[in-house]
Amino acid sequence: MTTQLWAIILVLFNSFFGAVGALFVKLGSHKFELNIKKILKNWKLILGGSIYIVSGIITIIAFKGGELSVLYPLVATIYIWTLIFSIAFLKEKMNIYKWLGILLIVLGVSFIGAGS
Repeated sequence: MTTQLWAIILVLFNSFFGAVGALFVKLGSHKFELNIKKILKNWKLILGGSIYIVSGIITIIAFKGGELSVLYPLVATIYIWTLIFSIAFLKEKMNIYKWLGILLIVLGVSFIGAGS
C-alpha cells in the first residue's frame, strides 16, 4: 500500500490539533479536582478532552490512507507544536536539551519521509 498525500496532510494537521488539545488540558488542569460537578464546569478541560477524542477519530481516518510505518512517525510532530505552544501561551522556558530533542524529531521525520 502506498501512502496517500491526503493521509500525510491529515496526520500533520492532527498533530497540530492534538497539541491544541494538550494546551487546553494543561490550562484546565489548574482548576482540576476529583469532583464531577467541577469537572463539568471546567470548559478548558472539557474542550481539551473533546479535542483528544476527535483527534483519535481523525487518526483512524488518516491511517486508512497509508502505511503505518510512514504515518505514525509523523504523529511525533505534536512535540514540535507543543513546544511552540508552551513557549507562546504558557511562557515556559526551553533549554538546549529540549531544542536538541525537537531537532532529532525533525530529522527522524525527515528520514522517514525520504525513505518512503
